[in-house]
Amino acid sequence: MFTEEELKDIEGLKRGSDFIEVKCGCTSRKYGDTIGKLRVFTNGQFLISCECTPSCEEEKLTPYDFEKHSGKEGTRKWKNHIWVVMKNKKVPLWRTVLLKYYKHASNGANELTSTLAKRLFHRDEFVRCSRCKKERRFRLRTDEDCRRYHDAAKARKWKCANWPYDKITCKVDEERASRKSCRGCPRSPSCKGCTTCVCFGCFKCRFLDCKCRTCVDFVQNAEP
Repeated sequence: MFTEEELKDIEGLKRGSDFIEVKCGCTSRKYGDTIGKLRVFTNGQFLISCECTPSCEEEKLTPYDFEKHSGKEGTRKWKNHIWVVMKNKKVPLWRTVLLKYYKHASNGANELTSTLAKRLFHRDEFVRCSRCKKERRFRLRTDEDCRRYHDAAKARKWKCANWPYDKITCKVDEERASRKSCRGCPRSPSCKGCTTCVCFGCFKCRFLDCKCRTCVDFVQNAEP
């Protein structure tokens, strides 16, 4: 597949029967580095297992989906934005030998997954504290994220102390208006809502065990 000479400087290298695995990552100005493991298969397929948090269950992400999962802002150019570590430096994929095995035909299913991901993307949302009236950001990237936001949004007396990411109080300033306008849309960072980033209901943000009217209506009318 690859020679030892070609791969000798890439960090985290492991070999399997039909693939090689290397450490990779993608950097967002807002969220920092998201680390993963990239597997390059002999048939030309690229799959990434995310290690952003110990609880992350994203194990078979396409490069496109990994880039989006990391919260990377701006246009989607995963060959430029996803990197590997060589000699303690981050090197974009397009500058490595790894892409010579990337085949569009082998990643055909990945392209379909990416198309669906675009349609089912969930932008960041805000919940207002019932005490101080400040708004707090919720990232809707995983199923768990969506459930956290859903439960917080329907709570009548949600407070800053209930924010799931860090322990904060009402004394902490809310985000500036200019920052709040950036809600993670993959099409445009300052998007105010479009068909790419606004979801009107899917099984990621609607829940079978929830009895709220929104979830009940969706489940009753969803296609089997």
